[in-house]
Amino acid sequence: MVKPTKTQIHRPDFILLGAVVSLVLFGLLMVYNASPVTSLRDFGDPLYLIKFQIAWAFIGLVLGFIVFRIPYTFWQKISPFLLVLAIVLLLAVFIPGLGPKVYGAQRWLRFGIIGVQPAEFTKLAYIVYLSALLSKKIKFTPFLITTAILVGIVLVQRDLGTSVVITIIGLALYFVAGGALWHLLALAPVLAAAAALFIIAFPYRKARFLSFLNPSIDTQGISYHINQALIALGSGGLLGVGLGESRQKYGFIPEVTTDSIFAVIGNELGFIGSLVFITVFVLIVYRGFKIALSAPDKFSFLVAAGITTWIGAQTFINIAGLSATLPLIGLPIPFVSYGGSSLVAILLAMAILLNISRYTKVRH
Repeated sequence: MVKPTKTQIHRPDFILLGAVVSLVLFGLLMVYNASPVTSLRDFGDPLYLIKFQIAWAFIGLVLGFIVFRIPYTFWQKISPFLLVLAIVLLLAVFIPGLGPKVYGAQRWLRFGIIGVQPAEFTKLAYIVYLSALLSKKIKFTPFLITTAILVGIVLVQRDLGTSVVITIIGLALYFVAGGALWHLLALAPVLAAAAALFIIAFPYRKARFLSFLNPSIDTQGISYHINQALIALGSGGLLGVGLGESRQKYGFIPEVTTDSIFAVIGNELGFIGSLVFITVFVLIVYRGFKIALSAPDKFSFLVAAGITTWIGAQTFINIAGLSATLPLIGLPIPFVSYGGSSLVAILLAMAILLNISRYTKVRH
């Protein structure tokens, strides 16, 4: 393995850094904009959610700066520990009194007023561990077992969205690492059958899939969420109704500060604003894969590719779901949606990616 020397270190990717900081600041603005009704209704304080989001953003940026200063090779050395810790935390949510049930799902660890969702940090631990594993030798069985364990636990937590993202990351890393294509092709029918089973076996997932196939059925019931999102996006028109002027955010759009915040963005900023917003994500994905292709070794290449796949896949699934291009499966949009665990985990991942960018091969 090629280890970076001091003479190889250069400035990080400031374009990527600028795009990330811009999205975090924009996310704070949109959470402040979309959250007053929810905050007042649920907590009696119209600024409750934005206060927490600002605190999480500060924590994420501080921790991100610390992680940025650590050479990426450190994470390869402790990757088995990170995976074990991730599994322990995932299982800890099932401990009575520690992992509360919210809407029938157990995904969080509760410490007083602070809630942490281990699955968000599991994505990063999985990327680091799998990158370390595949950078040494490509073995299908360990890859499959590791992925199946994590996805299985997350599915028991009733978090289909995260399980889909973990699966996409795993398949992408196995492919770019040089894994046999026939392995992935053999998995395709198994994954399709498993997806169909999980849709049919759970009434609420079946309802979401039916509303995707026909958004006009039961518009006050199973299709309510997608219809309200489409109304918000459609009424935004070309230029939007104006920042802060959305009416749909006032109790009409479900999960307005989290999974559905893009609907508010489209409503207030219109097609042009949404296009600019998506373009920033495209820029991040482009810079991420550029860093991966110039990475100094296979481990850093895979970590950079995995983090970038995570950002790109989760953003696409979120926006595609709200625009009825894909079924809604409940995923936050990176950097922007309300949620401390998601924001901190994403910022830690970007810090590692920026650290790798300091060691990329520079063409003279």
